[in-house]
Amino acid sequence: MTHPPDADEQVFHSHRNLLFSVAYRILGSAADAEDAVQDTWIRWSSADRSQVADPKAYLARIVSNLAMQRLRSARRQRETYVGPWLPEPVLTTGGDAADAVTDAESVSMAMLVVLETLSPLERAVFVLREVFDFSHAEIAAAVERSEAAVRQTAHRAREHVRRQRPRFTADRSQQRGVTERFLAAATGGDLNTLLELLSPDVTLWTDGGGKVRQAMRPIRGSEMVAGWFAAIGTVTYQGVAPHDMRAVLAEINGGPGLVFSGAGRVVATVSFDLDADGRITTIHNVANPDKLRAIADGTTHHLATRA
Repeated sequence: MTHPPDADEQVFHSHRNLLFSVAYRILGSAADAEDAVQDTWIRWSSADRSQVADPKAYLARIVSNLAMQRLRSARRQRETYVGPWLPEPVLTTGGDAADAVTDAESVSMAMLVVLETLSPLERAVFVLREVFDFSHAEIAAAVERSEAAVRQTAHRAREHVRRQRPRFTADRSQQRGVTERFLAAATGGDLNTLLELLSPDVTLWTDGGGKVRQAMRPIRGSEMVAGWFAAIGTVTYQGVAPHDMRAVLAEINGGPGLVFSGAGRVVATVSFDLDADGRITTIHNVANPDKLRAIADGTTHHLATRA
């Protein structure tokens, strides 16, 4: 016989999606974000909740600090990471509304890569302020800094992100159309169409983490990148023969992407960044099997963008 959750458990679960969304943006790892949420639950369940006036703010403070601690530890490990490091991709729910497209930018692979260049404190402050619209006072309580310090950190982080990531949001139907054409061209070995879709100075980032064979440095230029993907239909890739390779469209980190699979496992994900002309400027290719577990499990996240 199962017992209904008590009121405190219901409060936690009502905020669980928010907590995961905060932790994932701070950490860039679904697995680490889930761990941070579980640790938050442990602290919540053992706290004197009668003294908690604002459960959402209290839980946000816990998960933010846990995520910052994990990020500091992860940064040390990433110093010895083999090849380029990319965030862990997640399947997300999509929508066609304009605000959904705008919100998706905050969880795109490209944005997460930029956030990786911030300090853990800057990243937490940026996420809480710019994505979830927490007040400076609320963030100060969450990260245990003065409100003045938080304002300075928020400004510094915002300016850094603007310099690194000029704001451009591609039309969602355009994103999907480009992704569909890329899929058909890559699986069909259509080099000419791939060249049409790619910006001349496109960059391909591949993350194998030393677990699978991938490019150890970014691949730049449309001819090199087109050749890389045109070969998918003709060569064995990570132990999967061409006739066994399958690729499907999926919602990855808030936008259209591709999931490649074969031999009973997920092999890689691919997501894109487009310019104002609808050409692909950046490709993020994650093949590290440790980072594909959430994709393989088929777990779909609705990554909250409002507190």
